[in-house]
Amino acid sequence: MVVTVVGDSVVIAVKMSSDIVTARQAGRELAAQLGFSLTDITMISTAISEIARNITSYAGTGEVRVAVEDRDGRRALVVQAQDQGPGILDIPRALEDGYSTGRGLGLGLPGARRLMDQLIIDSGPGQGTLVEMWKWVPPRA
Repeated sequence: MVVTVVGDSVVIAVKMSSDIVTARQAGRELAAQLGFSLTDITMISTAISEIARNITSYAGTGEVRVAVEDRDGRRALVVQAQDQGPGILDIPRALEDGYSTGRGLGLGLPGARRLMDQLIIDSGPGQGTLVEMWKWVPPRA
């Protein structure tokens, strides 16, 4: 397990299934600090698990980065998962429920997209994959 702090970001090296738990916990802790509801915290940590699991399943290694950043003029909890794996051949298809190139159920990317406010994928054959997703930080009471 390798966790580093880079600026305002927590970066978790993802190489094995225990690293998925570490990435999930980092997202959970930041979400709690930001005042997300328990339901939102669960959705964020589940989405992190799904995209981190894709790293171990398809690329072998990569990293998950969790931070608070500005998106469209609003504060957001931003999660980036990046790897140098084989890439995604057909991104729209990969976002369809039930589609999987592996042994999974095809719920990872579409599920993460439903759980977060936004999800963007940058990938191509042989280029690795960057999944960026975020959830708007709730207004302070």
